[in-house]
Amino acid sequence: MLDLKFIRENPDKVRAGLSAKNDRRGIDEILRLDERRRELIKEADALKERRNKVSMEVARLKKEGKDASTIIAEMKTVSDRISALDKERRAVEEKIEELLRWIPNLPHSSVPVAPDEAGNVEVRGWGKKPEFNFTPAPHWELGEKLGILDLPGAAKISGAGFITFTGWGAKLERALINFMLDLHTQKHGYREVSPPFLVNRASMFGTGQLPKMEEDMYALKEDGLFLIPTAEVPLTNLFREEILPADRLPIYVTAYTPCFRREAGAAGKDTRGINRVHQFDKVEIVKIVRPESSYDELESLVQNAEAVLQALGLHYRVRLLASGDMSFASAKTYDLEAWAPGVEKYLEVSSCSNFEDFQARRMDLRFRPLPEARPEYPHTLNGSGLALPRTVIAILEQYQTEKGTVKVPEVLVPYLGTKELA
Repeated sequence: MLDLKFIRENPDKVRAGLSAKNDRRGIDEILRLDERRRELIKEADALKERRNKVSMEVARLKKEGKDASTIIAEMKTVSDRISALDKERRAVEEKIEELLRWIPNLPHSSVPVAPDEAGNVEVRGWGKKPEFNFTPAPHWELGEKLGILDLPGAAKISGAGFITFTGWGAKLERALINFMLDLHTQKHGYREVSPPFLVNRASMFGTGQLPKMEEDMYALKEDGLFLIPTAEVPLTNLFREEILPADRLPIYVTAYTPCFRREAGAAGKDTRGINRVHQFDKVEIVKIVRPESSYDELESLVQNAEAVLQALGLHYRVRLLASGDMSFASAKTYDLEAWAPGVEKYLEVSSCSNFEDFQARRMDLRFRPLPEARPEYPHTLNGSGLALPRTVIAILEQYQTEKGTVKVPEVLVPYLGTKELA
C-alpha cells in the first residue's frame, strides 16, 4: 500500500507511476479526501483546545461559587460539534483506506516504461538451445508415450486444467522439489518452512492478492479462507503485524506448496498440455530485508533461482519486465524463462520481485533499525525457485532423445535413481 503522505507530497510522481502501470484509477479523489480530513482535524483540534481552556474556567467559577451554566451550555454545543467532526473524519479516513487498497505499487526508476510485455527487456541468457537431428516432440506427447502424464485421468476427476503425474512423472516432480529445497537451504541460506495451504483474507490482502485479484482465487467463503496462489502468501504473512528487532534481518525463508489459481482471465490460453493449469507445485523463496539493501537482495534472489536452472542444465533467458506487465504489488520484476523446444516457446518458470515496503505497509510489518529507534517498514521480496510444471516441460522437451526417452539431468540422478525416463 502506498503511503498517504508520499502521495500528498509527490502527486505528479504517483500519477506518472500509475500511468506506467496502466492504472486509470487516479489519486484525485484521495487527495480531495485527504484535504478534507486535514480540515476536519484542524477544526476539531481548535475546538478541543478551546474546550480544555473553558473547562479550567468552569472549574474556577465553581470553586468561587459563581454561575457557570451559560459557559457549560456553550461547551455542550462545542462538544457536539467535535463529535460530529470526529465522526466525519473517521468516515473520510475509511474511504481513503478503501481507495488506497486499489492503488498498485509504483515501478522502480530502473523499470522500462511500456504498456505490456512487448516492452520487456532481455537481460541475459544462459546455455544454448539444444539441437536435435529430429523434430522435437511436445511434452504432452512425450508424457503420454512414457506413461508419466495422465491428463485424461486428471480431467475425469477434476476437469480441464489439472494434472495427474504417474510413475516416473510423479517421482520427477518429487525429485525436483527435494532438489530445489536442498539447494536453497544448503547453498543459499534459506530456512525451510512448511506452511498452511489455506489462508485468511488478511493474509491475501497483506501480499496484494486482494481485493484486485479476488476473482482469480479459489475461496472457501463459508470459512473465510482462500487456497493459496503461491507460498509467498503464507511465508510473508508469518511476520504480519510484528515489529522485528534489527538483528532478525535479513530473513530468508523457502517452502514447497501446491498453488491454486482459477486463471479467470486466461480462458483459452495455452490449454494443451500442462503449461497453464489450476493447480501446480512450486518452491518459493522469500526475503524480508532492510530497505537500503533490497535491490542488491533482488539481484541475489534472481541468482538463486538461476542456480536451479543452471544445475539442471536448462537453457533459459532473464527478462526485466516493463511497467505495464508487472504485478499489482511489484516495484521491479525479473522473469526467468526456460526454453521448451517441443512447443518452440520460452516459458516462465520464475518471477522474482521486489515489493519495497508495499506489502509491509499492508500487513503492518515493521522492524527497529536500532534498539531504541522508531519502527520502520522493511522491504519484501520473493521469487519462484522454481515453479513446476513448466520446469518439467523444459526438462522433458530439452532432454528428449530420438527414440522418445528422456535423459535425466545429472543433478537429479541421485534423487531419481535412474539416468533415463523410458
